Amino acid sequence: VSTCFGSASTSAFRNAAEIAHVAGKKVALTLSDPFCVERHRDEFLELVKDHVDILFANEAEIRALYKVEDYSTVQPHCELAIVTRSEKGSVVIGRHGALDIPAEPVAKVVDTTGAGDAYAAGFLYGYTQGKPLAECGRIASIVAAEIISHVGARPQSSLSQLLRDKKAA
Repeated sequence: VSTCFGSASTSAFRNAAEIAHVAGKKVALTLSDPFCVERHRDEFLELVKDHVDILFANEAEIRALYKVEDYSTVQPHCELAIVTRSEKGSVVIGRHGALDIPAEPVAKVVDTTGAGDAYAAGFLYGYTQGKPLAECGRIASIVAAEIISHVGARPQSSLSQLLRDKKAA
């Protein structure tokens, strides 16, 4: 779920999360824009605390959710919180502490549309393959870097080949 939502959507998310957890699966959530997070903070906090295993957010969204300026002190209510930080890379926060992931260099940032979703997809790919968290973050950074290097949210290169070339998968 990555759109701003109200009670009907929240109920649907809870039901889907319950089904996933009963089946032994993990639930990931990507926060929406900071305005949406602020508007529905209580619902988001309840979802993260009770139904989410892996949370993806950018710096502004995580600050809005936890009402903090310095999110590095946040202990997420879920197993993992991954905070994207643009050119500063990302941070994976969990029971292990915080793990800094460097951004993958790009010659020129052209369009950031879809970068967060691509990052989450790359991270979850690595995670579902049993890769260490640092490698999941590296895969995610490589995938996001490919997306921001051109106009549009679809990759223009073979992601599997790109990961092989960068020895990340």
